[in-house]
Amino acid sequence: MSRADSADRIALALALAATLAFIIPAASQTLAPPFAASSAPTPATAAGGAPADIAFGAYQRGYFLTALHEAQRRVIDDPKDAKAMTLIGEIYSDGYAVPHSDVEAARWFRVAAGLGDREAAFALGLMLLNGANGVPADHAGAKALFEQAAAKGQAGALYNLGVIAIGDNAGGVADFAKAADFFRRSAEAGDGDAAYSYGVLLREGKGVPLDIGESAKWLKRAADAGVAAGQVEYAIMLFNGVGVAKDEKGAAKMFLRAAARNNPIAQNRLAHLFVLGRGVDKDLVEAATWNRFAKAAGIDDPDLDVATSNLSADENKRVDELIRRQSSF
Repeated sequence: MSRADSADRIALALALAATLAFIIPAASQTLAPPFAASSAPTPATAAGGAPADIAFGAYQRGYFLTALHEAQRRVIDDPKDAKAMTLIGEIYSDGYAVPHSDVEAARWFRVAAGLGDREAAFALGLMLLNGANGVPADHAGAKALFEQAAAKGQAGALYNLGVIAIGDNAGGVADFAKAADFFRRSAEAGDGDAAYSYGVLLREGKGVPLDIGESAKWLKRAADAGVAAGQVEYAIMLFNGVGVAKDEKGAAKMFLRAAARNNPIAQNRLAHLFVLGRGVDKDLVEAATWNRFAKAAGIDDPDLDVATSNLSADENKRVDELIRRQSSF
C-alpha cells in the first residue's frame, strides 16, 4: 500500500514551499507521502542476535515456500506463536509461494495482532486504512491498530499516527503538536519519512518552536535515508547556507541523488545549476537532459528551454543518449 494516497491532504495542511534564492524558481514541496507499504517482519532473534528459527531465514533468502511451511509448523507446535503468524500473513499479502489473498493475510495479521505482535498490528492497520480486496476500510480500526503498534515503538505506526493528527484529526482540525511528537518518535526509531516530516515542521515552526538548525539535522537524516523529498529540501538548505554551512557542490550532489530517483523538482533545480555552473561545471547537455526529465513530469520552465535551445545536432544526440541511459536504471 502506497503512502502517496494522502500526500495532497498533508500538502494542503502544511502549505510547504521551497525556493532557491534569486536563481531557481519556486515550486511547491509536499510533506512525505503517508502510509508506507508494510515491510517484511523483523526476524525473531536468539541470544547474541543469531536467527532464532529457519522460517525467517528462509524468508529472507527468498525460499518462501519453505518459510511458509516452517511458519505453519511453528503455529501447530505453538498456537500462540505470533511472529510465525505474522510471517504467514506477509506471505499471503505479497503472494509469495501462495496465491495473493488479502483476506487470508488479514486473518493471520488479526490473530497475531491480538497476541500482541506489533508488526501484525501495523500491517493490518495499513490494510484497514483504505481497505483491500475483501477487507473493508475501517479508519477507526486502523488508528486503533496503529496506536497498539506505536505503543511498542513500531516506527511506521508512529509515522501514520502523525499523518492522522494532521489530516484525519477529529473535527478536521490539524494537531501539529501531536503530529510533531509522533514524527519525532518515529524518526528516532529510524523512519526516514518521519525524519523529513519532523524536519519540515521544525522549519515551519508548526507544532514545535521554529528551529532551522535542528530542521537541517532531521532533513539530512531523511536525505541520508534515501527520501527524495528530504534530499531536495536539504540540498536547498546547503545551496543557500540556511541552517548549515553553504555548500553549492554538496547541494548539487544532493539534487543529483534525488533527480536520479525521478524527483522532478530536483531534476529542474539540477538543470538550472548546470546552466549556471553553480556547484557543477557548466554543461548545457546535462541541463537539457534534466530539463527534459522534469518537463516529462509536468514542470515547464521557459528559462531552461531558452538556455538549452541552441544545442548542436551532436549535443542533442548526447542528450538523447543520456536520457536513454538514465531511463534504463
